[in-house]
Amino acid sequence: MTTLDGRVVIITGAGRGLGRAHALLAGELGARVVVNDLGADLHGEGADPSPAAEVVARIRGRGGQAVLSGHDVSDWGQAGELIELALDTYGRLDALVNNAGILRDRTLAALSEAEWDAVVRVHLKGHAAPTHHALAHWRRRAKGGEAADASVVHTTSIAGFAGNVGQANYAAAKLGVLALSRCVSLEGGRYGVRSNAVSPGARTRITAGIDDDTVPAEGFDAAAPENVSPLICWLASAGCPADGQVFHCSGSEVAVVSMPRVTSRVRAEGRWTVEALAEELPGRLLTPPDIDHFLDPASPS
Repeated sequence: MTTLDGRVVIITGAGRGLGRAHALLAGELGARVVVNDLGADLHGEGADPSPAAEVVARIRGRGGQAVLSGHDVSDWGQAGELIELALDTYGRLDALVNNAGILRDRTLAALSEAEWDAVVRVHLKGHAAPTHHALAHWRRRAKGGEAADASVVHTTSIAGFAGNVGQANYAAAKLGVLALSRCVSLEGGRYGVRSNAVSPGARTRITAGIDDDTVPAEGFDAAAPENVSPLICWLASAGCPADGQVFHCSGSEVAVVSMPRVTSRVRAEGRWTVEALAEELPGRLLTPPDIDHFLDPASPS
């Protein structure tokens, strides 16, 4: 049995979409929530605190506890201030949900350096910076004799699993998030910290214009962001057994995704020659992953 009751949870990008849904459910389940959102538009520009403030007000209106943060998580110093806000407000930190993100979609041949940097900064550095400061806090606690029962939940994407046309910057950052999550699992385990990554499938600003985002008139809304939030809250809960895992969650389905594994090996007596490789490897090559595999409920489970 896991619980969020009384746990202090930071959720980044919590003013809209997935982050908003995560924050509202966490508050409903008894977490004390730090609602972080810079309030930028989809391209990472501007700053509007009102969406995150509305989430804070809604949590408080339901009898929960929440505090607003407008820190830029892709800024190393501001990410540290975010962690300090949680500690100053609630005296502890139990979970960090890295969710903030932007898009600058363009094929790699047409992509500008600024568009590459902006997306990688928010998605990858914006995960690493708050995680760094959270881990430093949990390490200090562990050295003081208090092991944490802490969790970091990272947001990845099927674009990182399989690539996607026009999203080289986004896909590269999201695959980097998987490696980051694994490193956090390996390093944080010494301090009682778990780390997992979730690829969500839901209707958000990021998916607008990419997926069919039509809201059904009745029945189950398979694209609702709220479908992903129970998995996020389970991973952030006390005593959750998951660590070093990767999930894809969409609609009513949760998939456990494997990290890259060796599928075959060939060995030579000494160094390979180009000719020998040309003979041995073609029959062992794999079909590249297809993004539709993760989107199609009929794909093998």
